[in-house]
Amino acid sequence: MPNKNLSYPKVCKRKDGKYYIDFKLNNKRYRLFSGRIMGASMYPNSYPAKQRRSITLNLAKEVYDYIVSNDYSLYRKLSTLEKYDSIISDKLAEPLSSEYRKTLIRLSTLLRQQLIKKGRIATSFIDSIPLKYNNNTSYNTTRRHVNVLVNFLHQRDFPVKLSSLKTRKQEEVLHSPINDVKGLLLKLKNYNRNLYLCCLLTYGCLLRPHQEIRLLKWKDFSDDLCYINLTGSKVKSKRNRIVPVPLYIRKILTKGVTDHNIFSNALKPYSNDYFKNIWRRFKQLKSDIDTSVTIYSFRHSGAIEIFKRTGSITKLQKAMGHSSINVSLTYLRGLEIPDLEEEDMPVI
Repeated sequence: MPNKNLSYPKVCKRKDGKYYIDFKLNNKRYRLFSGRIMGASMYPNSYPAKQRRSITLNLAKEVYDYIVSNDYSLYRKLSTLEKYDSIISDKLAEPLSSEYRKTLIRLSTLLRQQLIKKGRIATSFIDSIPLKYNNNTSYNTTRRHVNVLVNFLHQRDFPVKLSSLKTRKQEEVLHSPINDVKGLLLKLKNYNRNLYLCCLLTYGCLLRPHQEIRLLKWKDFSDDLCYINLTGSKVKSKRNRIVPVPLYIRKILTKGVTDHNIFSNALKPYSNDYFKNIWRRFKQLKSDIDTSVTIYSFRHSGAIEIFKRTGSITKLQKAMGHSSINVSLTYLRGLEIPDLEEEDMPVI
């Protein structure tokens, strides 16, 4: 609460002939030469010398009346909508990925529309955004993104209550390993070159298709194309990775412009759903492909191949880019690869 300690502005004149007003507000001294601070076009010193004093007297009255009407504050209070826009702008100014920024912009627009319509953002509306999803993965993802915005608003003293919605347990998505990798790759080669290369890299380099592979640029490859260098910002584990590129992949690569994406041949990559959409159309044409086979199935098939050939959980961890061996162990259990073979069991 302001203490409403305001002195009436005095009109003063400098030695150079310029006028200003001098006053104290809440024990702080102010000198103003114009009405700009309150959004008024009053500039006494732009007038002829004989008129400056009378104009400055008007300025003193205008400033005094403005401060009193503005709850004894010299600065105009932001409306709720202006405060919302300011806080959201601060959030979007943070270093975010382009896709994540787009998501936050879309969700913040929904919240803003509700604020304009109802004058507030009710918790019931906040909860309604993720609740429209029956799929637990979509629900959890949307809930998490909305909470990022709401928590940020709450921390900045915006009048909004936090959501009490809980995370839903997600069923494990089964990406079945592929029985005939070579045969399926041949079908892809004849269908779409980009999807073919994506699946090759998913299988042969065990990279994640929709982020790590889709965003690859030629500068991520070594000069001889033998290695892919991924910085932590491009990898799920946030750790730098150097991935060997098998010969059968190198044979079909022709290095392009350094800063260009390897699929779009331009600075910008294709959209996040690019490979998902092509894969969906491909499966619609190929009815013999099991519904549980996805692009990620190539990564799982590659993981099984590495583990069967090496028997090394450490090598698998490095190849998969997992943050720990425990993640790799959980991954193998999900693929239902037996830890024990018959010959490992006790004999009589």
